[in-house]
Amino acid sequence: MTKLRLAIVGAGPAGIYAADILLKAERKFDVSIDLFDHLPAPYGLVRYGVAPDHPRIKGIINALRDVLDRGDIRIFGNVRFGIDVTLADLKKHYNAVIFATGAIKDADLDVPGIDAEGSYGAADFVSWYDGHPDFPREWPLDAASVAVLGNGNVALDVARVLAKHADDLLSTEIPANVYEGLKASPVTDVHVFGRRGPAQVKFTPLELRELGELRDVDMVVYDEDFDYDEASKAAIASNKQVMVIDRVLQSWRQRPSVNNAGGEASRRLHLHFWARPVEIKKDADGRVAAIVTERTRPNNSGGVEGTGELREIAIGQVYRAVGYFGSPLPDVPFDKRHGVIPNHEGQVVEKGSNERVPGVYATGWIKRGPVGLIGHTKSDAMETIRHLINDQASWWTPEDPSDEAIISLLAERQVAWTDLDGWHRLDQHEVALGAPHERERVKVVDRDEMVRVSRGE
Repeated sequence: MTKLRLAIVGAGPAGIYAADILLKAERKFDVSIDLFDHLPAPYGLVRYGVAPDHPRIKGIINALRDVLDRGDIRIFGNVRFGIDVTLADLKKHYNAVIFATGAIKDADLDVPGIDAEGSYGAADFVSWYDGHPDFPREWPLDAASVAVLGNGNVALDVARVLAKHADDLLSTEIPANVYEGLKASPVTDVHVFGRRGPAQVKFTPLELRELGELRDVDMVVYDEDFDYDEASKAAIASNKQVMVIDRVLQSWRQRPSVNNAGGEASRRLHLHFWARPVEIKKDADGRVAAIVTERTRPNNSGGVEGTGELREIAIGQVYRAVGYFGSPLPDVPFDKRHGVIPNHEGQVVEKGSNERVPGVYATGWIKRGPVGLIGHTKSDAMETIRHLINDQASWWTPEDPSDEAIISLLAERQVAWTDLDGWHRLDQHEVALGAPHERERVKVVDRDEMVRVSRGE
């Protein structure tokens, strides 16, 4: 029987789901899958791109853990594609490769002053508070008033972590350095700005509702933002998700500003709708000093237009959460405009000519762009796997497809790779770090330490 030796680059949800779907698919050949990731630990953006108090994170990780713990997928962590292993290497040892490398960079925002000191991309901040090993350990949380630009779940995550009291994050796996940084933050006001109205936000109801449950944080919304046009009324009436979001926001309009002790809350989280950022003002030292927004209103084609009315709020930091962007990979076609690998339903094509690149596939955010939830990632992977199975005639013909070949190659190049047993060791180590403090775990941040623990050194 024919055997498919498949490499998947990226051990986040997209890569793990693709592997799982292929192993369960109806097919007329055997399958052997090796999963590669540049990080020493698996799970990608679920471990390093979602706020630690995200309500669904444990369920997602448990589902991914169940797939990996079956033992029918090999993991090679701490392996950098393009450096430790190249596309030419994969062609020598596999029949095909699926790239599931996601999108981890912040999309640009063309606003004057966005380059000020104290202006950050949300993705970098998320990587810091999630303990990503390739990001600095310190973060300059030195502003009382902070702006977050965007109306999606990442903006909500960033705003929630900034506004939440650090002690309330101790039930999560936040690293010690992150707890200390947030504990010392002088923040009192977090302002979230969105160009559209309350009925057009990209939040999901669960994440929005959770904001209102923060201890000693007052939710501030503004009555002028709720003068709905007919399109907004129609969206609320016809879409259950929009209806729930409206109900949550309306409840905040009526809620008094109090903390648990009955006094006034010490922190406030403001939601500003119909507000388009037009300038970040700087002080004499080039630091963020204020944000200027233009009041917007609905146009007749489903979008918004400016009204010319400008407003200014003093802030000391700004975080742009306007989307993620993919990164190019060596020897793999890349669409610089959209930040994706050009493809047709997961089959990678050459940029410009649209000619198929045999044996090369994509799934997840690097395939479709950084939109959609976990459910979209699964359907994405199904589409890619369907083509992979049907493309058997155009698979690569490897020189040495043996299971041992890639291990020998990595050993020869002195790559300190980590495997599934290594992840189990790191997992147990992090849980043990948390036990004395009655915490579920404390995440290890240092890459070298992660590798040492994983390899049992």
